Amino acid sequence: MSNEKPCRACTDFRTWAKRQKEVYDSEKGVQKKQDQTPVTSDKSNRDDCPLDKDELGSKSWAFLHTMAAYYPDKPTKNQKADMNNFFHIFSKFYPCNICAEDLQEQLKHSPPETGSQEKLSQWLCRIHNEVNKKLGKAEFDCTLVNQRWRDGWLDGSCD
Repeated sequence: MSNEKPCRACTDFRTWAKRQKEVYDSEKGVQKKQDQTPVTSDKSNRDDCPLDKDELGSKSWAFLHTMAAYYPDKPTKNQKADMNNFFHIFSKFYPCNICAEDLQEQLKHSPPETGSQEKLSQWLCRIHNEVNKKLGKAEFDCTLVNQRWRDGWLDGSCD
């Protein structure tokens, strides 16, 4: 393992914490015991820690879906261009390099559909589902995006 500082935005919290400890121990010359248990640091008592990869992903998707949910039904040419540019710029600066490169590839094959709120929300749902497939997660029913991100569930549970 290299002594490069672990990337918090590129790994889940447990893996990051374990790697931090390994780097610290190697810098201090601490020998790892054979029966040493893995680091299982609990950050549940704090809500002001840097985001790990899973939290960053979840919160980024929430932001993107919410932004798409409030995109105009009839956007101007400038709004269409700005939204298209936003996704391309977002993909260049996303803190997780693997995720950023994946999004850049997706944008090449499926550029943002900025013609309306519905088109943008459906496009983003499809992109998100592609990521979910790669991660072995369940796909979201894209017919429900506005209930999930804008209007609330029909059963009134969000009221």
